[in-house]
Amino acid sequence: MTDEDFDLDMSELSSAEDFLEYFGIQYEQSLVQVNRLHILQRFHDYLAKVDEMPAETQARWTLHADLLRQAYQDFVGSDAKTEKVFRVFHMHEPRTASVPLSDLMGQVKHAPSV
Repeated sequence: MTDEDFDLDMSELSSAEDFLEYFGIQYEQSLVQVNRLHILQRFHDYLAKVDEMPAETQARWTLHADLLRQAYQDFVGSDAKTEKVFRVFHMHEPRTASVPLSDLMGQVKHAPSV
């Protein structure tokens, strides 16, 4: 496999199942159905932490496979809420916002002044 082949293959993968199958990783469909975006985001996060990508195509393929396997395994004994992949899971308290009624009324034509 050449670098161009690997890059082309990677650009054509679109689902979590595509990635897992491409890298030959056994998976449970039910686990992937629930966590597909979380697995792919974790995989992306792991790739972003790699300081230097290997020059050889086979080494790059192996690194990608290992990181995807690790991302998948993160959700085998856990769940999205525990793993907190996305920012929304890092929010502790609901946030409230207030908008004065006068600001809203100012946007409506012919609205009485408040």
